[in-house]
Amino acid sequence: MSVEAAAGGLDERVLGRRWTVRLDAVGRGSAEVRVSCSRPACTAQRLPAPAAGRAVAVGHLRAHLRAAQGPRAEAYCACRAEDCHTHLRPDGPRERAASWRCGGAVVLAVITDREGRWWQAMECCSRCAAAHPTAKIVATALSAARPAPAAGPHSGADGAPGASATGPQFSHSTATAPAASQQVPAPRPASARRRPRYAKIAQRVIPHDLRPEVLRDELIELGDLFRAYQQRTEPDLALLADLHTRKARAFTTWADVTGDTQLRLDAQRAEQAATAALLQHQQRTGQNTDSTTATPRLLTGPAQWDHARAVLTHVSGNTPLPGPEARLLVLMLTLRTAHAGVGNLVGQDLTSLPLPDPEDLVTQLVDCGWLGIPGAAGDLLASRPQNPSRITVPSLTTTADVPGPFTFGKKLRPKLSGWAQNVVGDKKLRKTKTTAAARLLALALATQTTPDGQLGPAGQGLGIEPLATWCAIAPAELHQLADKLTAAEWLTETVVTDTHLTGRLTERVLPLTCPLTSA
Repeated sequence: MSVEAAAGGLDERVLGRRWTVRLDAVGRGSAEVRVSCSRPACTAQRLPAPAAGRAVAVGHLRAHLRAAQGPRAEAYCACRAEDCHTHLRPDGPRERAASWRCGGAVVLAVITDREGRWWQAMECCSRCAAAHPTAKIVATALSAARPAPAAGPHSGADGAPGASATGPQFSHSTATAPAASQQVPAPRPASARRRPRYAKIAQRVIPHDLRPEVLRDELIELGDLFRAYQQRTEPDLALLADLHTRKARAFTTWADVTGDTQLRLDAQRAEQAATAALLQHQQRTGQNTDSTTATPRLLTGPAQWDHARAVLTHVSGNTPLPGPEARLLVLMLTLRTAHAGVGNLVGQDLTSLPLPDPEDLVTQLVDCGWLGIPGAAGDLLASRPQNPSRITVPSLTTTADVPGPFTFGKKLRPKLSGWAQNVVGDKKLRKTKTTAAARLLALALATQTTPDGQLGPAGQGLGIEPLATWCAIAPAELHQLADKLTAAEWLTETVVTDTHLTGRLTERVLPLTCPLTSA
């Protein structure tokens, strides 16, 4: 039977099978490679070198070919289902592509790229297989018998064709006329042409003309793999992390090709999802991981963590008013104006803090000369985001001759301010109505932990006196503050002695931590 049938008989045909084995690099700076298969039942494998990965990939494909049944005569060309885009290209944007009609026997062909990065087996017609320069025919379907056509210029003396009944063999050394059962049918009218495959990934339609083709193939395969993963009865977090990693790379390339900013944001979210899934897998399997790199943190490196500690140290020695409320307010205002001594502020920035009388505190800071505002304190509290108030902290103002107390740039300042806002405004700290002193203690503990959340260097705990001094309270009150943080699920395994506070930050707040680094 010919691969191309009459339009009325196409509905009775089944789509040709197709599966792909890929060889991808694990990451930058590593010689390891990953071998993956598009079949959902096959798990990815990691190999130490490309040569070993290529051998495993070829062996995996051969195993599939041995286990698979031969090509089916009733199969519809898998290449044709993709509009033959892998071998049929327009000559230009304003020129129509040359017409192509599938035909010949159904074959099982293996196609690979020239760099040896992927291998694809598919049921297609012999014409499409011949159009691929790297295609190798593995098997040919036996065609059903048909009435022999009338003798023509391509028939033998007895009217019988000269080719074998099993379809064309491209290794034949002599040209033979096509068999009667392999006669290519007349081209279908243009109106009967099949549309390209409709493919989606993450609720996005993959354009049928997306180039390069290897990118479109990767996106289609990833969409199929994600849908197959959703049908699993048991989660496989290692597989999910690998899928998200591949999605991040593919979406980044897609964004580069199209210039779509939203695609780049989706790629970043996929990277975060891959990190989270891998961390969960490592925790469930008890693997010993380095939490410094495995935990996605708001501040992302030792340099930023050191700058956060430097701000807390500066505020500890430069708060003009006593009490934890004044210290918390000075800290938040310092982070708003840290770069050049000036910044914008709205009333909600102050009213969201656990301050009993923010207007009085602002007035006192203005009266002592530490803070400058354009109007009264009440006007500052009434300001809105569309009309923020400009504030000044003279001690942080920088000039060419007098540098400020901080060395970080203007791009890092909002990150530090956002980090402090996330700690102070933690949902559970707000729900338990913790005081300003408890929020200051939370900030201090977040900057004095090991990568896995243990308090103090090497998990040895923190001194009571330094913590009480930072929180502007008496040392005897620290035990009560630790209990409040434990109730807010900020601390666990808490032990308070006369000299030290030991314990561990809970897993939910690890992204807010600034781990101590070894000297």
